[in-house]
Amino acid sequence: MTKQNDTIALAGRVLLGVLFLMSGLGKLAAPAATQGYIAAMGLPLPLVSYLGSTGVEVIGSLLLIIGLQTRVTASALAVFTLLTAVLFHNNFADQNQMIHFMKNIAIVGGLLQVAAFGAGGFSLDRRFGRSAAPSARTVTAAQ
Repeated sequence: MTKQNDTIALAGRVLLGVLFLMSGLGKLAAPAATQGYIAAMGLPLPLVSYLGSTGVEVIGSLLLIIGLQTRVTASALAVFTLLTAVLFHNNFADQNQMIHFMKNIAIVGGLLQVAAFGAGGFSLDRRFGRSAAPSARTVTAAQ
């Protein structure tokens, strides 16, 4: 990757990560409201769901931003975001919910790109030698 591509990869990770970080911090600021919303959607164990979703968002966002275990983190956040879309934004008769659903699907697409291509050069994964794309590793190993 060039430095320009590494900079773009960093910007993408930060922009995706900030979205999850702000959501997680919002959940920490309003635990009762968040648990009430989870319960209203019919999900079991609102406290457990609250703790799990808050942990995924805060810890996942920080890992994504710093570029540590980026492929695994992006994959986990993609699954989490897809589940969120299906469980919380499934009333397609409501245009607002359809917009939120499609936004989440777009975020999943961005996260899958990060999972496929890695963190880029400005990351802890690169510092620890884990940032190369699978195809690059295969070519290097075959040589």
